Amino acid sequence: MISVEEATARVLGLCAALDPEDVPLARAAGRMMPAPALAVRDQPPFDASAMDGYAVAGDVAPGMAFRVIGMAAAGHVFAGRVGPGEAVRIFTGAPVPDGATRVVIQEDVTAEGDRITLGDRLDASTNIRARGQDFRAGDALPPRRLRPADLALLAAMNIGSVAVTRRPVVAVIPTGDELVMPGEAPRADQIVASNVFALKAMAEAEGAEVRLLPIARDTEADLRVVLGLAAGADLVVTVGGASVGDHDLVGRVAGEMGLERSFYKIAMRPGKPLMAGRLNGAAMLGLPGNPVSAIVCGHLFMVPMIRAMLGQADPLPRTARARLAEAVGPTGPRTHYMRAKLAPAEGLPGIAPFVSQDSALLRILTESDALLIRPAGDGPRAAGDVVDYLPL
Repeated sequence: MISVEEATARVLGLCAALDPEDVPLARAAGRMMPAPALAVRDQPPFDASAMDGYAVAGDVAPGMAFRVIGMAAAGHVFAGRVGPGEAVRIFTGAPVPDGATRVVIQEDVTAEGDRITLGDRLDASTNIRARGQDFRAGDALPPRRLRPADLALLAAMNIGSVAVTRRPVVAVIPTGDELVMPGEAPRADQIVASNVFALKAMAEAEGAEVRLLPIARDTEADLRVVLGLAAGADLVVTVGGASVGDHDLVGRVAGEMGLERSFYKIAMRPGKPLMAGRLNGAAMLGLPGNPVSAIVCGHLFMVPMIRAMLGQADPLPRTARARLAEAVGPTGPRTHYMRAKLAPAEGLPGIAPFVSQDSALLRILTESDALLIRPAGDGPRAAGDVVDYLPL
């Protein structure tokens, strides 16, 4: 068995960043932008009015009068110049006319025909947004997974299409004679395939395209056929069949089909029987069949592999810290990821593991919002000790 840290390094070693592709900005939400995007214009591209009011030149004082010589609105520039004693009616977002040094808000003005008089409670602000106040041409948006606000910024930069990393194609293969798909009628000795739907959702949430393949039955011929259907995927994820029993065929059949195995078995719980390698150009991850084991290993290994393929600089899940709400015993020789519940508290939150950690119990996983990390060989811990956890 190898440690979780070594297994993580090895699975990431199987994953290189995929090539970029140009997509229209309207289809770039959630995509990974691997290189900086450079603005092609200033924002705002001109000195712009921040308020509705009157653009005037020079100093102002209560009671001053001005003659209105024109109007400027958003998208409609005033072509002339503002001189002493002159004003231009202006609206929010309009270019500030040449010569104007401030915008007096309309609430501070009395207007009569083409004349305005300033009131005695003038706003101290110039109410002008300077050209380039937000960004300048050549300013960069750094590499990132694009959020809605990023799309707005790219649009303001006048970028109509953006280079994003190609979505990884992930083939997910459930295995086992005991499985049927949801909605089917299982025999008395069968169960419903469940964990593959969580894995599919997790992969899609990271930006992958997922192909959920048919259940591979416990024969070499059937498994070979379904593995063949994964051709063209960037990552092949099998679920079940990765242990050492007579019916656990994934490692043997994949080996006969060209698998270059990186490792098998990790010193962790849940999820000890986990396998990884490279199969005909694709990364391969063989997850255990127990529902919780598969999903926990999906968080720890599958998700970082997808992030690495997308070119994210830091693909590993981020841990956080909490205080134990109760004492816990020693861990033994394997790192234990315990389903746990967080509780708000002053400073660090509290964390309490569920009593049962059976890897077949999905209900407890749905009630969990954290995985308490108990390192291998860690001794007993008292209530109040600070520990690491993974948010769920």
